[in-house]
Amino acid sequence: MFASLSGDRAPAEFGMPLPRVKFSEFNYKKGVQIFGENEPADYVYQVTVGAVRSYKLLLDGRRQIGAFHLVGDIFGLENAAVHRFTAEAIVDTKVRLVKRQSLDLIAEGDVLVVRDLLNTTATNLQHAEDHMLLLGRKNALERVAAFLLEMDKRLTKAGFFALPMMRRDIADYLGLTLETVSRELSQLHDIGVLGFLGTNQRQIVLLDRKRLANLDS
Repeated sequence: MFASLSGDRAPAEFGMPLPRVKFSEFNYKKGVQIFGENEPADYVYQVTVGAVRSYKLLLDGRRQIGAFHLVGDIFGLENAAVHRFTAEAIVDTKVRLVKRQSLDLIAEGDVLVVRDLLNTTATNLQHAEDHMLLLGRKNALERVAAFLLEMDKRLTKAGFFALPMMRRDIADYLGLTLETVSRELSQLHDIGVLGFLGTNQRQIVLLDRKRLANLDS
């Protein structure tokens, strides 16, 4: 969506020139908050470098991560005046942001922007539905398998992917304990579904995608 807003804008259908969107870019160190739950949703964000987690703190003090936003992902697009989640940089991260009001103004006269906004909203809704199903219907091994397949689709490069998030993040995303996530990853390694590169075991090679997909199903 942001790509369609950059550069010079073509004239609108009825001859009115469309305003040019002004983007800002900010750098966030690892662990720094980008915005908080219930803060005004005045901006829409896109990750250009790094990764972001969106989460809620539950009443019992636990953290539930709702989504990981990777390079190219748009986040912070709300249907209300405030944010429903808190967003933090997982690693050193750069984000591009634009005023929500600017998007609203341009969307009034640009069908492409409206289409991109709808596509972004639909993608986020589908992810929320998939995540709800994962938390409600899958056992621990199936949840870890589903997570790996998601990351494989979004991060794969040259046959492997490097996870920006730690296992604690994965556990809070999957609704599992840290020990359970570690145990299931070790089990998948032992049966030959995945391999680890490096000492921190965050660089993963999927050795048997078909078997992993069968576990998720």
